[in-house]
Amino acid sequence: MAVTTFGYADLGMLMARQTGDEKHGSASTSTLDVLWVLYDRVLRVSPDTIDDDGRDRLYLSKGHGPMAYYAVLAAKGFLPLERLDGFGGFGSILGHHPDRTLVPGAEISSGSLGHGLPLAVGTALGLRARRLAARVWVLVGDGELDEGSNHEAIAFAGRAGSRLDNLHVVVIDNASATYGWPGGIEARFAVEGWSTLRVSGRDHAALEAAFTAAHPGRPHAVVAEVEPPRDWPQALVAQG
Repeated sequence: MAVTTFGYADLGMLMARQTGDEKHGSASTSTLDVLWVLYDRVLRVSPDTIDDDGRDRLYLSKGHGPMAYYAVLAAKGFLPLERLDGFGGFGSILGHHPDRTLVPGAEISSGSLGHGLPLAVGTALGLRARRLAARVWVLVGDGELDEGSNHEAIAFAGRAGSRLDNLHVVVIDNASATYGWPGGIEARFAVEGWSTLRVSGRDHAALEAAFTAAHPGRPHAVVAEVEPPRDWPQALVAQG
């Protein structure tokens, strides 16, 4: 039976079907446009290829706000629409943090900050060793970069150079980091030898151009700037 797919305009409706507590609304909505552009225009993966060795992989390290992630997966046919209705409920496959053993298309179980980028580094090296052309993308939050595991992964990947030019990082920057980095987030990557770009996290054309920009011999980091609505309490902004 064919699975109905949806467009960008349907994502609000798909997210609205996910009711319940602990939705981390600010963390989720900040990722919506990035996730859509990746799955709609960039990633070489589909519901029919989720087990293919040569598929592109997206690691949702920013897994503590998965509503937008689930909505995009449903829009692209990875999830039946009715699965969204049980979000976070007893017996649902859609938890408040995604579980790779339950959610079709989810590459890692995530939610604890600082895991996704180190895992992506290892995966990208493994794919290169197997001579596979698959690319690895990891989506992280700006606050998550305060975790020491990410500093180590950024430093190692930059020094690996061409061995990790199949590695891509997208950082959602909504000014929620406690410490930040002198010169901005992209400077943290650039100083270690990464290719870097900063774009609006709501501009689909700019996101696509940044995601597909050439970066020969280096891993690539895109900082997607998303300004939180002014009426959000600071406690909610800090979740992002």
